[in-house]
Amino acid sequence: MRRLLLLRHAKSAYPQGVGDIDRPLNARGREAAPLMGAYIARESLTPDHVMVSPARRTQETWEAVRAEWPETPMETVPSIYEAPAGRILDAIRSAPAEARSLLVIGHNPGLGDLALRLAGEGPKELRNDLRDKFPTAALAVLEFEAEGWEPIAAGAGRLVRFVRPRQLAAEIDDD
Repeated sequence: MRRLLLLRHAKSAYPQGVGDIDRPLNARGREAAPLMGAYIARESLTPDHVMVSPARRTQETWEAVRAEWPETPMETVPSIYEAPAGRILDAIRSAPAEARSLLVIGHNPGLGDLALRLAGEGPKELRNDLRDKFPTAALAVLEFEAEGWEPIAAGAGRLVRFVRPRQLAAEIDDD
């Protein structure tokens, strides 16, 4: 069994004169990212390995989510920056075989497209939510019956969770 976590970077700012790759998180993003990290830890979804786009907003998202599990190995993967679904899938297929659970922090539309492409099964409501929108700091969790990452293919996954930061913020407000 393999578990793939696809996390879109948290909300970023658009400072004037700053190139796309150097855009930082904004205040909302700096609040949402730790919520997702705490959720991942609380739900026992902690990855064995992490792949992160080189963009500043994805790196800052990683720094904010990893607080709960700082020892997890991370690699910066240039090929997933603003990448289409197929290129992200190529990166996933190159993940270490010993990693049973993999977190990829990247960008839309590629990340959302990939989640939809891989999710052959799973609750219809979750798949519809995913199809509607993959907002910033959202997390899609897919599971695969596979011995490694190389055979991961379209339709082979089961979407088991799709969580948006506003859902987690609502849970905190309800406590």
